Amino acid sequence: MQYETLKTELENGVLTVTLNRPEKLNAYNPRMNAELIDFFGRANALDEARAIVVTGAGRAFCAGADISGGDGAFTAWGKGDKPAERKASESITLAIFNCLKPIVAAINGAAVGVGITMCLPMDIRLMSSAARVGFVFNRRGMAMEAGSSWFLPRLVGMQRAQEWVMTAELFGADEALAGGLVRSVHAPDELLPAAQALARRFAAPASSSVAAAINRRLMWSMLGAQDPVDAVTLDLQCVGWLAQSADAQEGIKSFFEKRPPAFPLKPSKDMPPFGPWARDPG
Repeated sequence: MQYETLKTELENGVLTVTLNRPEKLNAYNPRMNAELIDFFGRANALDEARAIVVTGAGRAFCAGADISGGDGAFTAWGKGDKPAERKASESITLAIFNCLKPIVAAINGAAVGVGITMCLPMDIRLMSSAARVGFVFNRRGMAMEAGSSWFLPRLVGMQRAQEWVMTAELFGADEALAGGLVRSVHAPDELLPAAQALARRFAAPASSSVAAAINRRLMWSMLGAQDPVDAVTLDLQCVGWLAQSADAQEGIKSFFEKRPPAFPLKPSKDMPPFGPWARDPG
């Protein structure tokens, strides 16, 4: 995958994407947005990639939206000067949310605004002890974006989310860990190896990649369900579909034969024809 604002590397089933504008602290612009959406779409179709790691080049993860254009910088995100015309299909959040692969964020440095909100729909977040994050929207006169008003309270609770957003202050790794925003904190030079090691565990061939894709999307989709009946209704369909599949047959057969499984199904072409993965993001 060749991009202007990203670097990618595939090794041992782990696809690592690096935000690559280090001279701008990886500030987020429309080109990076388009390339990341393209990246996650391609990753869904790349069966060799069984897990994804996202990190930043240089000393920042992503310093937020690129406002180097001055006080009119935010208008670049609209159609002319009409941001309301943007479509859900142009949202990096939904590209990540709809991904079929487990995603690990390796927050190596400053992650501000969209730099941290894009991490919320990722499955696991690891953070450098030198990094700082901030939901600084109130200091920029902007609304919370990237669906963060949905994700953040669900991840850390309403009280903590309100504090971080209303103060609009930067905070460090210890506070992020205590608040449940990140899974673990690592020394700067140990962060990416730790994230990739975790991703390799997700990518292990002992797991069905189709089952992993279904289960990832089930958990995220049911996070907002009003009743467990919604989850039971959908997972009964999934269980019924998978029970007839070659992967389930291989899982049982390999167990009794005491050998590693060789699951034949591929997320690129073998997902069930129902469920959230079958919907058009719009």
